[in-house]
Amino acid sequence: MDRLSQVFAALSDPTRRDIVARLTIADATVSELAAPYDVSLQAVSKHLKVLEGAGLVTRTKDAQRRPVHLEAEVFDLMSKWIERYQQQAEQRYQRLDAVLDELNHRDTPSTQEGTAS
Repeated sequence: MDRLSQVFAALSDPTRRDIVARLTIADATVSELAAPYDVSLQAVSKHLKVLEGAGLVTRTKDAQRRPVHLEAEVFDLMSKWIERYQQQAEQRYQRLDAVLDELNHRDTPSTQEGTAS
């Protein structure tokens, strides 16, 4: 599976998206990340392994702590992919608007038609 697919697959789970959202604020340990959920530390660790596999987070060793860090540059990969297709969709809508404007212009009788001279 390519990296972009791994990233989107990892973010398909709402708990993992929430973890990523929380890591945008600050690094956190597994215990800190697990606190608001009614799941085990192992379950949160499994989510983190998926996020690590996708390159979204890394873990470092800081004395007694192993904080989880968000790798924000992965979002550039996603943003570029989304922007590419967003631009293509916008171009299609612009072409459709032009066709509709032209059709409306053809269907609208001119102001001089039907007037007595």
